[in-house]
This record gives sequence, structure tokens and C-alpha cells, in this order.
Amino acid sequence: MPASPYPLRPTPPFMTGTTLRVHPEWNDAASVVFVGGGPRTVGLLERFAASAEELLGGRPVEVHVVDPYPAGGGRIWRRQQSRLLWMNSMTSDVTIFTDESVECEGPITPGPDLATWVAGEGAVILEKAGLDLPGPMDFPPRLVQAEYLAWVWERVVRDLPATVTTHLERAVALTTDHRVILASGKEIRADVVVLALGYLDRLPTASEAAWAAQAADAGLTYIPPGYTADVDLDELWPAENVIVRGFGQAFIDLMVLLTEGRGGWYDECDGVLTYHPSGDEPVLYVGSRRGVPYHAKLGYTVAGTKPVPTRYLTKAALAEFGDGVLDFQSQIAPLIDKELAFAHCQQLFTAHPERTRWPWERFAEALDSWRPGGPASDDAFGVAVCAAVPDPADRFVRSEVDRPLGGRFFGDRERFERFLTGLIETDLLRRADPAYSVDLAVFNALLSIYSVLSQAITEGRLSDEDRVRRVETEWHGFFSFVASGPPPRRLEELLALHRAGIVRFAGPDLEVDIDNDHFVARSTGVAGEIRARAFVEARLPRPDVLATTDPLLRGLLESGVLAADELFAADGTSLGGGQLKADSHCRAIQADGAVHPALFLLGPSVSGSAGSSGFSRPHFNGPGFRQNDAVARHLLSLLAPTVRKEERHAS
Repeated sequence: MPASPYPLRPTPPFMTGTTLRVHPEWNDAASVVFVGGGPRTVGLLERFAASAEELLGGRPVEVHVVDPYPAGGGRIWRRQQSRLLWMNSMTSDVTIFTDESVECEGPITPGPDLATWVAGEGAVILEKAGLDLPGPMDFPPRLVQAEYLAWVWERVVRDLPATVTTHLERAVALTTDHRVILASGKEIRADVVVLALGYLDRLPTASEAAWAAQAADAGLTYIPPGYTADVDLDELWPAENVIVRGFGQAFIDLMVLLTEGRGGWYDECDGVLTYHPSGDEPVLYVGSRRGVPYHAKLGYTVAGTKPVPTRYLTKAALAEFGDGVLDFQSQIAPLIDKELAFAHCQQLFTAHPERTRWPWERFAEALDSWRPGGPASDDAFGVAVCAAVPDPADRFVRSEVDRPLGGRFFGDRERFERFLTGLIETDLLRRADPAYSVDLAVFNALLSIYSVLSQAITEGRLSDEDRVRRVETEWHGFFSFVASGPPPRRLEELLALHRAGIVRFAGPDLEVDIDNDHFVARSTGVAGEIRARAFVEARLPRPDVLATTDPLLRGLLESGVLAADELFAADGTSLGGGQLKADSHCRAIQADGAVHPALFLLGPSVSGSAGSSGFSRPHFNGPGFRQNDAVARHLLSLLAPTVRKEERHAS
């Protein structure tokens, strides 16, 4: 790792272990510095305000928020981005406030979810910003969320019993005497520091650097993984072929920016969407491992259908395997298969019994005794499925859901594109139809499973290899494919762009090489090759804090104030870096294993951090909200004047 331009001296004793020595300023206002001003910080400060009267004892507090982007939305939800980019959540599915469902010690202080805000106080704000008012079931532009978060930030600041100062610049170092150094050279004294940095930029991998060098030598355009809204797309020229690898949200954003973003438009006649090109669009050949786009978001809700505790993949079930490291393939994956099958089948048998032949109780017994991955001769459950569920479209087979192309090979591209178009059209119809509410049940089960897996990772129950390859790559990919796809309208636009010749489908297992002055793409599922001058990796890079470009984190890692996982496969092959280490209270774990009592870590790059987006669905008991409340109360206990002047116990 390159040396940090902001090296730190070893941490002195007063910053290590379980005791925090008090600065001489303890008789004055306490100073809390939040590095990162996005939704996570906003939610944490809302919880801070909620419990301040109970715990702070009237002590004056100075809150500093450091972020080069305005507080509230931060980088991802900033106001300065294209209004063409949408959320992939419905308006009614977003809130940043606690409600009666949230299980926490602090008082519940309800506030409007996004849909309620849009219909009330937010209407004037959105109209003033030139934004249409989305309905509860709409997928709004990200700029609507940006305005909501800006409003929430103003409300939180108003309610905080503290002086709040924002600093529109980057924090670059934390000194051993607890001063946060900003890029301008300004210093902020801090009694407590909270790092809530969100998604981190990172150095290119060795393969990405090699791609960039080869492309530059050949005069080609290569765009590596990155956040699409921040990528320079000017080198993707009108009418030229562009190979795109990745068929998820990053591709959808790319598609929008290169079509409507370049002046094209849609109209609709008799339910058919038509795209009118501006002439400035490139031709996008898109493929991925699966070769199909992510499933559309569900376009309906069903009363009473919500995430419930897992039935098979439970903490007790994992404990039966002993205290050691678990094997994902043989011990965890079968329980996941049963969990998803149970969610699907319970909804089918109870909500749509006319499509089944057995009573639910009889089928549930067969499911309980099923051993996924067991001997072929032990497939009594498969026999039960065929007998009890006559229509194959009503059955759940995870492997078929995960890979809908199913190893098919197409001898010509036109036939493949017709087949894939049919898959997308079928998906759109199904995801809009409550008759297939089994899909909603599976979606909710995925959320519950993810919670159990996150806990297993935090407790060290998975090997590095399983964590990276099985969970962060394979399982997260499946979860995103099924549960985190685009709004249905985006897939309708995809089909319209395909009919207009702007988007072509490249196939599954897409491999890309450089051949002299062109990129060449080939798929294992489609005959032929695609040649292009430009290649885009349409995906976010894998999180790796050891490769971060952030100077603050690099300095703290090098000095040992922070520690991160360095992951290795069973054969010793490096898997790169993982996440920052934190204890169950979100306090930083240092390189020597000691807990830092005055440095807290939250967000997607932190082990065990929940609810990384910073917001949740209403009435969902969001895990991020529960964590925010616990951390906020811990911060307040550290700052309260009842603690002895000589020291504060971090427990």
C-alpha cells in the first residue's frame, strides 16, 4: 500500500484500551466530529437528539459534520445530479425516522416517510425545485430523495441541543491528540469522532490497471467499475459499438444517461413504448454472468406480507454445527434453499390454494424433512412438489431462478435476442401481478436471510474465502438479481431501446479481450463475437478498505488506529481487503486488538454495520435505526457531565 501523505504517530495510551482520559476542555462544550454527512449521519444525529434530554444532562455540545458534499444527501443523494436518475425504491418504501416498529431504548420520534412528506410539506419544496410529485407507488427521481434528506437535515439540526457546524471539505487526518485535520489545514478538536463515510473510492485492481494501460496503448476507451453518476461518458461516441459488462443498476443508469441524457425521448401508444433517438447515442452491447437484466421491482404490495424471522437458517441451527468456522456450501446453503422454498410455498399454499393439490400442513411436513443437496435417491421433496404443485411456473427452484438461461446455447444472436426479450416481457407481467405474490414472499425471506448471514460474518463464523466468494459475490449477486432490480418502467425502456437498435444483448458469461485495435466480446451462450472501440464495466467495485483512496482512512490504517480484514483463500491466495473492524458497539478495533473508546465506525465498509443505506422501509424495524439508537446513546453517555473528570469508562 502506498504511504499516506498524512502519517500518524503511534496512538498514545490515553486513546487505547477501555478507558478514555479526559481532555482539559471537559469543563467546556463537548466536541463531536462526524466525518461523512450522508443519510447515516443524519439518522444518527436524529437519535442523538431524541435521547439528549435524558442522557446529556444539559452539557453543551458542538457537532461538526465534515463532507465535501452538502449534509443530508451526501455524495450519493446530492442535489447536483441528473434528474433522469431514479431510486429503485417506491416513494412509500422510504423513511429516515423511527416509528412504532423500531425496537430501541431511545424514545420514538416519528417523522414523515417520503410518501407522506411528498403529499404534505414536501410538495411546495419539490414544486419550487421543478420536480413532479411522485405517488406512493412511484419510483421517484433521486433528486426527490435529495430534497427529502435536505429537509430532514434541517429538522434534525433544529431539534439538536447542540451547535452544528458543517465543513464542505474532506477530512485528511486524525492526530494522536484527537484533532481532525481538514484538507484546508483547519483543525477541529474532537472528544469523539464518528466515521460514517459511505461508499469509498478505491485504487484500481491489478487487472483494471492492466486493462487501462492496454486500452490506452491501443487508443481504446476503457471505463472501469465506478459510480455511474460520477463517470465521464464523453468518450462513448455516437453510433459506435460499446461493450458493457454488467446488467444491474449501474447499467440502467448508464443506459439512461446515454439515451435520454443525450436528447432522446419516449412516447407511448396502445401500451407500447417507442424510443426516438437523438442521433447522439452509442450502440450498447450488454452482457453479464447471467446474461439477463435484474428482475424488475415488484409493482404491488400485499397486506400482511412482510419479513419474518427465519425458520431454518437460525442462530440455533448454526450453533448445532459447533463453535468453529462454518462451511457455506454444505452447512449454510442448504438452509438458505429451505428458507426460500418455505417462503415461496407457504405463500402459494395459503394465498393461492386453488393452484395446489395438498393441504399446506402436509406439504410443510415434506419440506421440513427435505435435505437439499442430499442423495438423488432422497428426493422425496421433489416428488412432493410435482404432486402438490401442478404448474411448473408455481414451483421454486433456486438454481433456475438464479440462472434463467439455464445453459442454453443460441447459434445466432437474433434468436437469442428474441428469447431474452420474451423473458423480460414475462418478468414485467409477473412482477406486476399479485397472483404471483410468492415473489414478494421470497423477497422478504431474502431480507431475513441477509440479516442472519451478516451476523454470522460479524461473529467470525465464515472463512475469508466463503465470505468473499460465497456471500459477497455469489449470494449478494443472487440477492441483487432477485430483490434489488430496477423499476419496471426501466425494463420497458430497455425493450424500447432494443427495438430502436440502441441496445443489443451480448449473452451470458461474457468474456472480453483486446485484439489489436478493438475490444472483442464473446459469450458461452451465443455464437459469434462483438467488436468495439469502447468497453464499460458497469458495476460498483468490490469494497476493499485496504485499497481505499481516502487519505484519512489510509493514515489511520497505517498507524494502527484502525484495523481491517486482509482476506485469503484456503490455498493462501489473497482475496484483497475486507471491511474495517469494529466491535458490537461500533467502536473501532485497532491493529493491536484494543477497542478505541472514542472512535466509532458506521457504514458499508465496516464489519457488522447495519442498514448501510441510512434509511429503511416504514414499519420495518430497520436494523440501521436500532444500531443508530444504540450508538447515539453510547455517545451521549460518553459526553454526559456525570462521568468523572479523570476518566470515562467506555463500557
